Amino acid sequence: MTLQGQKYLFDIQRAITLIEQFVGDTPTFPEYQADLKTRSAVERQLAIIGEAVNHLRHVEPDAKLPNTKQMVDFRNRLIHSYDNVNEAIVWAIIHNHLPALKTDVVQKLAESGESGLQPL
Repeated sequence: MTLQGQKYLFDIQRAITLIEQFVGDTPTFPEYQADLKTRSAVERQLAIIGEAVNHLRHVEPDAKLPNTKQMVDFRNRLIHSYDNVNEAIVWAIIHNHLPALKTDVVQKLAESGESGLQPL
């Protein structure tokens, strides 16, 4: 894997780590809904993930991650249709999809000889 591809994987991993930290203080959906600062921070990191995935697809077409089209599409919704973002969908992504993505990214980094980001 190229250094550029590794960089995008690191960016995805870091964004996931930050999201995990951000929602650590808001463990329930109602708390998440009420916390505008956390919602904004999470949405920003999800947009970064979508952008990094999009770049990764171009520089490393063989570095397959599942659901890349959906991640890029969601990034586009966050950026271009910000007023139409469903908080329940974001919450579901955080809890149902990010853990698997994190596992996939860590595996890709290990395959490329990198151990991933150090804790923040």
